[in-house]
Amino acid sequence: MKKILVANRGEIAIRVMRTAKKMGIKTVAVFSEVDRNALHVKYADEAVCIGPAPSNQSYLKGDKIIEVAKSLNVDGIHPGYGFLSENADFAELCEKNDVIFIGPKSHAIKVMGSKLAAKDTVKAYDIPMVPGTDEAITDIPEAKKIADEIGFPILIKASAGGGGKGMRIVESADEFESQMNRAISEATSAFGDGSVFIEKYVGSPRHIEIQVMADTHGNYLHFFERECSVQRRHQKVVEEAPSAVLTPELREQMGQAAINVARSCDYIGAGTVEFLLDENLNFYFLEMNTRLQVEHPVSEWIAGVDLVELQIKVARGEQLDVKQEDLNINGHALELRVYAEDPMNDFLPSVGNLEVYQLPEGKNIRVDNGFEEGMDIPIYYDPMLSKLITYGDTREEAIQLMIKAIDNYHVKGVQTTLPFGRFVCEHDAFRSGNFDTHFVKKYYSPSLLEDQHKKEAEIAAKIALKRYLEDQKLLRVPN
Repeated sequence: MKKILVANRGEIAIRVMRTAKKMGIKTVAVFSEVDRNALHVKYADEAVCIGPAPSNQSYLKGDKIIEVAKSLNVDGIHPGYGFLSENADFAELCEKNDVIFIGPKSHAIKVMGSKLAAKDTVKAYDIPMVPGTDEAITDIPEAKKIADEIGFPILIKASAGGGGKGMRIVESADEFESQMNRAISEATSAFGDGSVFIEKYVGSPRHIEIQVMADTHGNYLHFFERECSVQRRHQKVVEEAPSAVLTPELREQMGQAAINVARSCDYIGAGTVEFLLDENLNFYFLEMNTRLQVEHPVSEWIAGVDLVELQIKVARGEQLDVKQEDLNINGHALELRVYAEDPMNDFLPSVGNLEVYQLPEGKNIRVDNGFEEGMDIPIYYDPMLSKLITYGDTREEAIQLMIKAIDNYHVKGVQTTLPFGRFVCEHDAFRSGNFDTHFVKKYYSPSLLEDQHKKEAEIAAKIALKRYLEDQKLLRVPN
Protein backbone atom coordinates (compact mmCIF):
# COMPACT_ATOMS: atom_id res chain seq x y z
CA MET A 1 0.00 0.00 0.00
CA LYS A 2 1.76 3.10 -1.28
CA LYS A 3 -1.00 5.71 -1.23
CA ILE A 4 -4.03 6.19 1.06
CA LEU A 5 -6.97 8.54 0.61
CA VAL A 6 -8.53 9.70 3.88
CA ALA A 7 -12.27 10.17 3.32
CA ASN A 8 -12.73 12.55 6.23
CA ARG A 9 -11.78 15.94 7.66
CA GLY A 10 -10.54 17.60 10.85
CA GLU A 11 -8.52 15.91 13.56
CA ILE A 12 -9.21 12.31 12.51
CA ALA A 13 -7.99 12.94 8.95
CA ILE A 14 -4.71 14.36 10.29
CA ARG A 15 -4.37 11.58 12.85
CA VAL A 16 -4.68 8.88 10.13
CA MET A 17 -2.28 10.74 7.82
CA ARG A 18 0.29 11.04 10.59
CA THR A 19 0.51 7.25 10.94
CA ALA A 20 0.45 6.74 7.16
CA LYS A 21 3.42 9.11 6.76
CA LYS A 22 5.27 7.32 9.57
CA MET A 23 4.77 4.10 7.56
CA GLY A 24 6.11 5.73 4.36
CA ILE A 25 2.67 5.87 2.72
CA LYS A 26 1.60 8.90 0.63
CA THR A 27 -1.66 10.60 1.63
CA VAL A 28 -4.55 12.18 -0.26
CA ALA A 29 -7.01 14.57 1.38
CA VAL A 30 -10.48 15.29 0.09
CA PHE A 31 -12.22 18.50 1.09
CA SER A 32 -15.37 20.55 0.65
CA GLU A 33 -15.28 24.13 -0.60
CA VAL A 34 -15.56 25.53 2.93
CA ASP A 35 -12.62 23.37 4.06
CA ARG A 36 -10.24 24.60 1.36
CA ASN A 37 -7.83 26.06 3.96
CA ALA A 38 -8.33 23.35 6.57
CA LEU A 39 -5.34 21.78 8.32
CA HIS A 40 -5.92 18.29 6.91
CA VAL A 41 -5.69 19.74 3.39
CA LYS A 42 -2.31 21.34 4.16
CA TYR A 43 -1.04 18.18 5.88
CA ALA A 44 -1.69 15.76 2.99
CA ASP A 45 0.64 15.09 0.07
CA GLU A 46 -2.22 15.71 -2.37
CA ALA A 47 -5.68 17.24 -1.94
CA VAL A 48 -8.81 17.33 -4.09
CA CYS A 49 -12.01 19.37 -3.68
CA ILE A 50 -15.04 17.09 -3.90
CA GLY A 51 -17.95 19.52 -3.66
CA PRO A 52 -19.86 22.23 -1.79
CA ALA A 53 -19.90 22.59 2.00
CA PRO A 54 -22.93 20.40 2.93
CA SER A 55 -21.67 16.88 3.68
CA ASN A 56 -24.29 15.26 1.44
CA GLN A 57 -22.70 17.16 -1.45
CA SER A 58 -19.09 16.39 -0.49
CA TYR A 59 -17.90 14.02 2.29
CA LEU A 60 -20.86 11.66 1.80
CA LYS A 61 -20.43 11.41 -2.00
CA GLY A 62 -18.96 7.91 -2.13
CA ASP A 63 -18.93 7.68 -5.94
CA LYS A 64 -17.03 10.99 -6.21
CA ILE A 65 -14.47 9.85 -3.61
CA ILE A 66 -13.92 6.57 -5.52
CA GLU A 67 -13.48 8.57 -8.73
CA VAL A 68 -10.75 10.69 -7.07
CA ALA A 69 -9.09 7.58 -5.62
CA LYS A 70 -8.91 5.87 -9.01
CA SER A 71 -7.65 8.97 -10.82
CA LEU A 72 -4.77 9.31 -8.32
CA ASN A 73 -3.92 5.57 -8.21
CA VAL A 74 -4.87 5.25 -4.56
CA ASP A 75 -4.43 1.79 -3.02
CA GLY A 76 -6.66 2.19 0.04
CA ILE A 77 -9.31 4.46 1.56
CA HIS A 78 -9.45 5.13 5.30
CA PRO A 79 -12.89 6.45 6.28
CA GLY A 80 -12.04 7.71 9.80
CA TYR A 81 -15.23 7.88 11.86
CA GLY A 82 -18.61 9.39 10.96
CA PHE A 83 -19.45 10.19 7.32
CA LEU A 84 -18.96 6.96 5.27
CA SER A 85 -17.15 4.92 7.93
CA GLU A 86 -20.14 2.65 8.67
CA ASN A 87 -21.68 2.77 5.20
CA ALA A 88 -21.84 -0.80 3.87
CA ASP A 89 -22.61 0.41 0.32
CA PHE A 90 -19.44 2.51 0.28
CA ALA A 91 -17.33 -0.41 1.56
CA GLU A 92 -18.87 -2.54 -1.22
CA LEU A 93 -18.15 0.18 -3.79
CA CYS A 94 -14.49 0.16 -2.74
CA GLU A 95 -14.38 -3.64 -3.08
CA LYS A 96 -15.94 -3.49 -6.59
CA ASN A 97 -13.43 -0.85 -7.71
CA ASP A 98 -10.38 -2.74 -6.40
CA VAL A 99 -9.65 -0.09 -3.78
CA ILE A 100 -8.96 -1.45 -0.30
CA PHE A 101 -11.46 -0.22 2.28
CA ILE A 102 -9.44 0.12 5.50
CA GLY A 103 -12.14 -1.33 7.70
CA PRO A 104 -14.40 -4.39 7.91
CA LYS A 105 -16.14 -6.08 4.98
CA SER A 106 -19.53 -4.72 3.97
CA HIS A 107 -21.29 -7.82 5.42
CA ALA A 108 -20.08 -7.05 8.96
CA ILE A 109 -21.05 -3.38 8.62
CA LYS A 110 -24.58 -4.36 7.50
CA VAL A 111 -25.10 -6.88 10.30
CA MET A 112 -23.80 -4.65 13.08
CA GLY A 113 -25.44 -1.54 11.60
CA SER A 114 -28.82 -2.89 12.69
CA LYS A 115 -29.12 -3.35 16.44
CA LEU A 116 -31.72 -6.09 15.91
CA ALA A 117 -29.61 -7.98 13.34
CA ALA A 118 -26.60 -7.64 15.67
CA LYS A 119 -28.54 -9.13 18.59
CA ASP A 120 -29.67 -12.02 16.40
CA THR A 121 -26.11 -12.65 15.14
CA VAL A 122 -24.48 -12.84 18.58
CA LYS A 123 -27.17 -15.10 20.08
CA ALA A 124 -25.20 -18.27 19.38
CA TYR A 125 -22.31 -17.03 21.54
CA ASP A 126 -24.34 -16.78 24.74
CA ILE A 127 -23.55 -13.10 25.25
CA PRO A 128 -25.65 -11.36 27.95
CA MET A 129 -28.30 -9.00 26.56
CA VAL A 130 -30.79 -6.66 28.18
CA PRO A 131 -34.28 -8.29 28.26
CA GLY A 132 -36.36 -7.02 25.35
CA THR A 133 -37.79 -7.70 21.90
CA ASP A 134 -35.88 -9.53 19.19
CA GLU A 135 -37.59 -7.86 16.26
CA ALA A 136 -38.84 -4.47 15.09
CA ILE A 137 -42.17 -3.31 16.46
CA THR A 138 -44.95 -1.59 14.55
CA ASP A 139 -48.03 -2.88 16.36
CA ILE A 140 -48.34 -0.48 19.31
CA PRO A 141 -50.95 -2.43 21.37
CA GLU A 142 -48.83 -5.61 21.01
CA ALA A 143 -45.71 -3.62 21.95
CA LYS A 144 -47.47 -2.28 25.04
CA LYS A 145 -48.30 -5.84 26.11
CA ILE A 146 -44.61 -6.84 25.76
CA ALA A 147 -43.57 -3.73 27.71
CA ASP A 148 -45.91 -4.74 30.55
CA GLU A 149 -44.28 -8.20 30.61
CA ILE A 150 -40.74 -6.77 30.69
CA GLY A 151 -41.76 -4.25 33.35
CA PHE A 152 -41.41 -0.47 33.37
CA PRO A 153 -39.30 1.57 33.01
CA ILE A 154 -38.44 0.48 29.48
CA LEU A 155 -36.37 1.96 26.68
CA ILE A 156 -37.59 2.43 23.10
CA LYS A 157 -34.67 2.44 20.64
CA ALA A 158 -34.31 2.98 16.90
CA SER A 159 -32.90 -0.16 15.25
CA ALA A 160 -30.85 1.83 12.74
CA GLY A 161 -29.97 4.56 15.21
CA GLY A 162 -27.19 6.11 17.18
CA GLY A 163 -26.34 9.29 19.07
CA GLY A 164 -29.52 9.09 21.14
CA LYS A 165 -31.87 9.72 18.19
CA GLY A 166 -35.09 7.69 18.21
CA MET A 167 -34.50 6.80 21.86
CA ARG A 168 -37.14 7.25 24.55
CA ILE A 169 -37.30 6.25 28.23
CA VAL A 170 -40.85 5.26 29.22
CA GLU A 171 -41.55 5.31 32.95
CA SER A 172 -45.14 4.02 32.90
CA ALA A 173 -47.78 2.35 30.71
CA ASP A 174 -49.90 5.50 30.29
CA GLU A 175 -47.12 7.36 28.42
CA PHE A 176 -46.06 4.38 26.31
CA GLU A 177 -48.12 5.12 23.18
CA SER A 178 -47.14 8.78 22.86
CA GLN A 179 -43.44 8.00 23.42
CA MET A 180 -43.60 5.14 20.92
CA ASN A 181 -45.03 7.43 18.23
CA ARG A 182 -42.36 10.03 18.94
CA ALA A 183 -39.54 7.47 18.74
CA ILE A 184 -40.83 6.07 15.41
CA SER A 185 -41.19 9.58 13.98
CA GLU A 186 -37.69 10.64 15.10
CA ALA A 187 -36.11 7.41 13.81
CA THR A 188 -37.82 7.84 10.42
CA SER A 189 -36.67 11.42 10.12
CA ALA A 190 -33.06 10.74 11.28
CA PHE A 191 -32.35 7.40 9.55
CA GLY A 192 -35.10 6.89 6.98
CA ASP A 193 -36.06 3.81 8.96
CA GLY A 194 -38.77 3.87 11.63
CA SER A 195 -37.98 0.41 13.01
CA VAL A 196 -37.82 0.46 16.79
CA PHE A 197 -37.50 -2.16 19.50
CA ILE A 198 -37.96 -2.13 23.24
CA GLU A 199 -35.83 -3.36 26.10
CA LYS A 200 -35.69 -3.13 29.88
CA TYR A 201 -34.27 0.21 31.03
CA VAL A 202 -31.13 -0.26 33.11
CA GLY A 203 -31.44 2.38 35.83
CA SER A 204 -27.85 3.35 36.73
CA PRO A 205 -25.74 2.07 33.86
CA ARG A 206 -22.12 2.66 33.05
CA HIS A 207 -21.12 2.71 29.39
CA ILE A 208 -18.15 0.37 28.95
CA GLU A 209 -16.70 -0.48 25.57
CA ILE A 210 -14.01 -2.92 24.46
CA GLN A 211 -11.56 -2.19 21.65
CA VAL A 212 -11.11 -5.18 19.33
CA MET A 213 -8.90 -5.92 16.34
CA ALA A 214 -9.07 -8.86 13.93
CA ASP A 215 -6.96 -9.90 10.94
CA THR A 216 -7.70 -12.00 7.86
CA HIS A 217 -5.87 -15.00 9.38
CA GLY A 218 -8.46 -15.70 12.08
CA ASN A 219 -6.69 -13.83 14.91
CA TYR A 220 -8.73 -11.70 17.31
CA LEU A 221 -7.46 -9.38 20.04
CA HIS A 222 -8.98 -6.98 22.52
CA PHE A 223 -7.13 -3.95 23.89
CA PHE A 224 -9.09 -3.72 27.14
CA GLU A 225 -11.92 -1.37 28.02
CA ARG A 226 -12.81 2.29 27.88
CA GLU A 227 -15.14 3.99 30.33
CA CYS A 228 -17.43 6.36 28.43
CA SER A 229 -20.13 7.18 30.96
CA VAL A 230 -19.77 10.99 31.05
CA GLN A 231 -22.16 11.98 28.26
CA ARG A 232 -24.47 14.76 27.23
CA ARG A 233 -27.47 14.00 24.99
CA HIS A 234 -26.35 10.33 24.90
CA GLN A 235 -23.04 11.38 23.33
CA LYS A 236 -19.68 11.00 25.04
CA VAL A 237 -17.59 13.93 26.24
CA VAL A 238 -15.05 12.42 28.67
CA GLU A 239 -13.56 8.95 28.20
CA GLU A 240 -10.90 7.01 30.05
CA ALA A 241 -9.04 3.72 30.05
CA PRO A 242 -9.11 1.53 31.99
CA SER A 243 -12.41 1.75 33.91
CA ALA A 244 -12.20 2.43 37.65
CA VAL A 245 -14.68 -0.36 38.49
CA LEU A 246 -13.79 -3.44 36.44
CA THR A 247 -12.13 -6.34 38.24
CA PRO A 248 -9.53 -8.42 36.33
CA GLU A 249 -12.08 -11.27 36.13
CA LEU A 250 -14.83 -9.02 34.74
CA ARG A 251 -12.38 -7.44 32.30
CA GLU A 252 -11.48 -10.89 30.98
CA GLN A 253 -15.15 -11.89 30.63
CA MET A 254 -16.06 -8.70 28.79
CA GLY A 255 -12.97 -8.92 26.59
CA GLN A 256 -13.85 -12.47 25.53
CA ALA A 257 -17.49 -11.48 24.96
CA ALA A 258 -16.30 -8.64 22.68
CA ILE A 259 -14.09 -11.02 20.72
CA ASN A 260 -17.05 -13.39 20.30
CA VAL A 261 -19.18 -10.53 18.98
CA ALA A 262 -16.45 -9.85 16.39
CA ARG A 263 -16.24 -13.56 15.51
CA SER A 264 -20.02 -13.74 15.04
CA CYS A 265 -19.84 -11.51 11.95
CA ASP A 266 -16.36 -12.52 10.65
CA TYR A 267 -15.04 -9.12 11.59
CA ILE A 268 -11.83 -7.66 10.13
CA GLY A 269 -9.93 -4.60 11.37
CA ALA A 270 -10.60 -2.27 14.30
CA GLY A 271 -13.99 -2.25 15.98
CA THR A 272 -15.58 -1.44 19.31
CA VAL A 273 -18.09 -3.55 21.21
CA GLU A 274 -20.25 -1.51 23.57
CA PHE A 275 -21.78 -2.81 26.80
CA LEU A 276 -23.99 -1.50 29.57
CA LEU A 277 -22.78 -2.30 33.08
CA ASP A 278 -25.39 -2.15 35.84
CA GLU A 279 -24.89 -1.25 39.51
CA ASN A 280 -24.31 -4.93 40.34
CA LEU A 281 -21.55 -5.20 37.69
CA ASN A 282 -23.70 -7.29 35.33
CA PHE A 283 -22.86 -6.46 31.72
CA TYR A 284 -25.12 -6.49 28.65
CA PHE A 285 -24.26 -6.28 24.95
CA LEU A 286 -25.39 -2.97 23.47
CA GLU A 287 -23.99 -2.71 19.93
CA MET A 288 -20.83 -2.87 17.83
CA ASN A 289 -19.30 0.15 16.11
CA THR A 290 -17.62 -1.07 12.94
CA ARG A 291 -14.95 1.60 12.74
CA LEU A 292 -12.24 3.43 14.64
CA GLN A 293 -13.78 5.27 17.60
CA VAL A 294 -13.25 8.93 18.46
CA GLU A 295 -11.79 7.86 21.83
CA HIS A 296 -9.27 5.33 20.48
CA PRO A 297 -6.21 7.30 21.78
CA VAL A 298 -6.83 6.28 25.41
CA SER A 299 -6.63 2.61 24.38
CA GLU A 300 -3.48 3.26 22.36
CA TRP A 301 -1.80 4.82 25.37
CA ILE A 302 -2.56 2.10 27.94
CA ALA A 303 -1.92 -0.81 25.53
CA GLY A 304 1.13 0.71 23.80
CA VAL A 305 -0.19 0.28 20.25
CA ASP A 306 -0.98 2.41 17.19
CA LEU A 307 -4.46 1.27 16.16
CA VAL A 308 -4.34 3.05 12.80
CA GLU A 309 -1.07 1.29 11.98
CA LEU A 310 -2.68 -2.05 12.87
CA GLN A 311 -5.71 -1.17 10.70
CA ILE A 312 -3.45 -0.52 7.72
CA LYS A 313 -1.39 -3.68 8.28
CA VAL A 314 -4.55 -5.81 8.56
CA ALA A 315 -5.94 -4.20 5.39
CA ARG A 316 -2.68 -5.16 3.62
CA GLY A 317 -3.33 -8.78 4.63
CA GLU A 318 -0.69 -8.94 7.34
CA GLN A 319 -1.06 -11.10 10.43
CA LEU A 320 -1.34 -9.54 13.89
CA ASP A 321 2.07 -10.13 15.45
CA VAL A 322 1.00 -9.98 19.10
CA LYS A 323 -0.91 -12.46 21.27
CA GLN A 324 -3.59 -11.60 23.81
CA GLU A 325 -1.46 -12.86 26.71
CA ASP A 326 1.31 -10.42 25.72
CA LEU A 327 -0.96 -7.39 26.18
CA ASN A 328 -1.04 -5.56 29.51
CA ILE A 329 -2.60 -2.37 30.86
CA ASN A 330 0.05 0.26 31.59
CA GLY A 331 -1.02 3.39 33.44
CA HIS A 332 -4.18 5.41 32.88
CA ALA A 333 -5.36 7.69 30.06
CA LEU A 334 -8.10 10.30 29.94
CA GLU A 335 -9.69 12.08 26.97
CA LEU A 336 -11.79 15.23 26.75
CA ARG A 337 -13.58 15.97 23.49
CA VAL A 338 -13.09 19.69 22.94
CA TYR A 339 -16.26 20.79 21.17
CA ALA A 340 -17.16 24.29 20.02
CA GLU A 341 -20.23 24.13 22.24
CA ASP A 342 -21.52 26.32 25.03
CA PRO A 343 -21.79 24.33 28.29
CA MET A 344 -23.63 27.33 29.79
CA ASN A 345 -26.37 27.02 27.15
CA ASP A 346 -27.31 23.32 26.96
CA PHE A 347 -24.14 22.48 24.98
CA LEU A 348 -25.48 24.18 21.85
CA PRO A 349 -22.94 24.62 19.00
CA SER A 350 -20.89 27.82 19.23
CA VAL A 351 -19.76 28.95 15.79
CA GLY A 352 -17.38 31.80 15.14
CA ASN A 353 -13.75 32.67 14.53
CA LEU A 354 -10.87 31.24 16.56
CA GLU A 355 -9.36 34.61 17.54
CA VAL A 356 -7.02 32.83 19.98
CA TYR A 357 -6.24 29.13 19.70
CA GLN A 358 -3.23 27.89 21.66
CA LEU A 359 -2.75 24.21 22.49
CA PRO A 360 -1.23 22.84 25.70
CA GLU A 361 2.10 21.04 25.43
CA GLY A 362 4.17 18.84 27.69
CA LYS A 363 5.06 15.32 28.66
CA ASN A 364 2.10 12.89 28.64
CA ILE A 365 -0.17 15.45 26.94
CA ARG A 366 -1.50 14.64 23.47
CA VAL A 367 -3.78 16.84 21.37
CA ASP A 368 -5.37 15.35 18.25
CA ASN A 369 -6.29 18.66 16.65
CA GLY A 370 -7.97 19.86 13.47
CA PHE A 371 -7.87 23.67 13.72
CA GLU A 372 -5.53 26.64 14.06
CA GLU A 373 -5.76 30.24 15.19
CA GLY A 374 -7.69 32.49 12.81
CA MET A 375 -9.87 29.72 11.36
CA ASP A 376 -13.67 29.83 11.30
CA ILE A 377 -15.75 26.97 12.71
CA PRO A 378 -18.00 25.72 9.89
CA ILE A 379 -21.68 25.27 10.71
CA TYR A 380 -21.98 22.22 8.45
CA TYR A 381 -20.18 19.58 10.49
CA ASP A 382 -19.73 18.12 13.95
CA PRO A 383 -18.35 20.97 16.13
CA MET A 384 -15.40 19.04 17.58
CA LEU A 385 -12.17 21.06 17.51
CA SER A 386 -9.84 18.48 19.00
CA LYS A 387 -9.33 15.72 21.52
CA LEU A 388 -7.25 16.47 24.59
CA ILE A 389 -5.64 13.33 26.01
CA THR A 390 -3.50 12.95 29.13
CA TYR A 391 -1.64 9.98 30.57
CA GLY A 392 -0.36 9.10 34.03
CA ASP A 393 0.96 6.12 35.95
CA THR A 394 -2.27 6.35 37.99
CA ARG A 395 -5.80 7.63 37.37
CA GLU A 396 -5.17 10.51 39.81
CA GLU A 397 -2.10 11.60 37.84
CA ALA A 398 -3.98 11.54 34.53
CA ILE A 399 -6.82 13.62 36.03
CA GLN A 400 -4.46 16.21 37.55
CA LEU A 401 -2.56 16.52 34.29
CA MET A 402 -5.87 16.96 32.43
CA ILE A 403 -6.80 19.89 34.71
CA LYS A 404 -3.38 21.47 34.06
CA ALA A 405 -3.71 20.88 30.29
CA ILE A 406 -7.21 22.44 30.24
CA ASP A 407 -5.84 25.52 32.03
CA ASN A 408 -3.13 25.81 29.35
CA TYR A 409 -5.53 25.40 26.42
CA HIS A 410 -6.45 28.96 25.37
CA VAL A 411 -9.44 29.61 23.11
CA LYS A 412 -11.17 32.91 22.34
CA GLY A 413 -13.91 33.58 19.80
CA VAL A 414 -16.09 30.54 20.53
CA GLN A 415 -17.32 28.73 23.64
CA THR A 416 -15.91 25.24 24.25
CA THR A 417 -16.36 22.20 26.50
CA LEU A 418 -13.01 22.91 28.21
CA PRO A 419 -14.65 24.42 31.35
CA PHE A 420 -17.03 21.45 31.50
CA GLY A 421 -14.05 19.09 31.31
CA ARG A 422 -12.46 20.86 34.25
CA PHE A 423 -15.76 20.65 36.18
CA VAL A 424 -15.87 16.87 35.60
CA CYS A 425 -12.23 16.33 36.62
CA GLU A 426 -12.71 18.28 39.85
CA HIS A 427 -16.01 16.65 40.83
CA ASP A 428 -15.94 14.22 43.75
CA ALA A 429 -18.17 11.68 41.99
CA PHE A 430 -15.83 11.47 39.00
CA ARG A 431 -12.67 11.43 41.09
CA SER A 432 -14.05 8.63 43.26
CA GLY A 433 -15.03 6.57 40.20
CA ASN A 434 -18.57 6.34 41.57
CA PHE A 435 -20.61 7.69 38.62
CA ASP A 436 -22.77 6.50 35.72
CA THR A 437 -24.27 7.78 32.46
CA HIS A 438 -26.48 10.17 34.44
CA PHE A 439 -23.46 12.20 35.63
CA VAL A 440 -24.54 15.36 33.77
CA LYS A 441 -28.17 15.04 34.88
CA LYS A 442 -27.22 14.39 38.51
CA TYR A 443 -24.33 16.75 39.08
CA TYR A 444 -24.01 19.40 36.37
CA SER A 445 -25.77 22.70 35.87
CA PRO A 446 -24.63 25.92 34.20
CA SER A 447 -25.03 27.76 37.53
CA LEU A 448 -22.46 25.44 39.16
CA LEU A 449 -20.03 26.19 36.34
CA GLU A 450 -20.74 29.90 36.78
CA ASP A 451 -20.03 29.62 40.52
CA GLN A 452 -16.74 27.89 39.70
CA HIS A 453 -15.82 30.74 37.31
CA LYS A 454 -16.64 33.34 39.99
CA LYS A 455 -14.49 31.55 42.58
CA GLU A 456 -11.59 31.33 40.13
CA ALA A 457 -11.98 35.03 39.28
CA GLU A 458 -11.98 35.94 43.00
CA ILE A 459 -8.84 33.87 43.64
CA ALA A 460 -7.13 35.45 40.61
CA ALA A 461 -8.09 38.93 41.86
CA LYS A 462 -6.75 38.20 45.36
CA ILE A 463 -3.46 36.89 43.93
CA ALA A 464 -3.16 39.97 41.71
CA LEU A 465 -3.84 42.28 44.70
CA LYS A 466 -1.29 40.46 46.87
CA ARG A 467 1.35 40.77 44.14
CA TYR A 468 0.53 44.47 43.69
CA LEU A 469 0.91 45.14 47.44
CA GLU A 470 4.20 43.22 47.56
CA ASP A 471 5.48 45.21 44.58
CA GLN A 472 4.48 48.44 46.32
CA LYS A 473 6.45 47.43 49.44
CA LEU A 474 9.52 46.76 47.32
CA LEU A 475 9.18 50.12 45.62
CA ARG A 476 8.99 51.90 49.02
CA VAL A 477 12.19 50.33 50.38
CA PRO A 478 14.77 53.21 50.64
CA ASN A 479 18.16 52.82 48.96
